[in-house]
Amino acid sequence: MERERDLYPPIKALLTRQGYTVKGEVGAADVMALRGDDPPVLVELKLRFSLSLFHQAVARLSITDHVYIAVPRPTGKTARRAIRDNTALCRRLGLGLILVDAKGRADVQCDPGPYAPRKSHKKQARLLREFDRLQGDPNDGGATRYGIVTAYRQDALRCAAYLAEHGPAKGAVVARETGVAKATRVMADNHYGWFERVTTGVYGLTPKGAEGLKHWAYSWEA
Repeated sequence: MERERDLYPPIKALLTRQGYTVKGEVGAADVMALRGDDPPVLVELKLRFSLSLFHQAVARLSITDHVYIAVPRPTGKTARRAIRDNTALCRRLGLGLILVDAKGRADVQCDPGPYAPRKSHKKQARLLREFDRLQGDPNDGGATRYGIVTAYRQDALRCAAYLAEHGPAKGAVVARETGVAKATRVMADNHYGWFERVTTGVYGLTPKGAEGLKHWAYSWEA
């Protein structure tokens, strides 16, 4: 669809089937629908999701609680995520969402209304564990030059620093001396390419690991 007005016929047809009388471009509203004594329904039409679209729709909530935004159904690799994320945002804002596909079919993704998402205790616990494990405040609210410092990376850095000073060592020794309980697993998994297995249970530092210590030196000693 190349024009916003191409969205109007499918939206009008959808609302008409539900018993509404529908008119376009009524005052500041792109679409307005009335049905008996029910509160008015307003629909804002746009060719894509945007911050200004959400601003505009939220402003319409001062007129009625029944406000929808309507856009062409996203396509491509990121379409599913775009639909999911924007549907969640509409629910959070109390807006409805209508998607219109290439064949002119209008589909209601969600209706307006209050929304309180369920809290995920599992996600909260995972975040609290990461907070507790992370030493200091290495990211200062954002990514470092080489990326985000995680608690896992700090563990890997401690292992790498021990090997740099003492040479190849058994995983149990590295765990005991560094306090990294899962040192053997960290070195065996070798996510960053910093470690190499010298012999069974013994690990050494790779040149890439030595470089890693230079880049991240400040981020694990806090």
